[in-house]
Amino acid sequence: MTYSHNPEGFIISEIEQGQILFENKQLDEEYNAAVKRLRIRKLTAMSLQKKFIIFIKAGFNHIIPKGLDHILFVLGLFFSSIYFRQLLLQVTAFTFAHSITLVLSANGIINIQANIVEPLIAISIVWIAIENCLFKNPPKWRWIIVFIFGLLHGLGFASVLNNYGLPNENFISLLLSFNVGVELGQISVLIIAFLLLKLFFKKKWNSKKLRLFMSICIGVIGAFWVIERIFQ
Repeated sequence: MTYSHNPEGFIISEIEQGQILFENKQLDEEYNAAVKRLRIRKLTAMSLQKKFIIFIKAGFNHIIPKGLDHILFVLGLFFSSIYFRQLLLQVTAFTFAHSITLVLSANGIINIQANIVEPLIAISIVWIAIENCLFKNPPKWRWIIVFIFGLLHGLGFASVLNNYGLPNENFISLLLSFNVGVELGQISVLIIAFLLLKLFFKKKWNSKKLRLFMSICIGVIGAFWVIERIFQ
């Protein structure tokens, strides 16, 4: 398959499918660093509009379809409350928090290894699911918990963004473009979840039993990921 007429697709394909792993760790790091520099040079040569499109797509794709853990976390928030105002507060706290760590990590101010961040992201899914099962309505401190977990998810987003590489001359604008893509993905998850529940469950879409069942399913999957990511 060739991407000669689609430079955006070519760069995304390089990152998501074209990685080569070497047994020698130093050689692997040097190769990936060289490929990353090549990608940055390609991006630099593109128009600003094309670069915006690439990073918005990258942010969106990291949620749908590739970010199943982030999707489950957002769904955990969705099933925690039938009230739009409460859901909006939680999603806003999550968005603000992951934006902070995304910026800090992209600027090299903080750097936490993926083998620490990924299990913690899975734990955040389990925590939200447990709270959904224990409390009839989200506790008053829920937005604080969501904010803290949002910081963790931002580190996960940053690891993907770091693989793309950001040209220095468009650093801030492309960082924001990636974040816009992430937000569009999260909003899409909420809209799709609402439409599917209204379609299949009609008047019972917001029933306590359904929310409890879905929260248990989300928690079980999250617990599996915790174990898998700790011992992988």
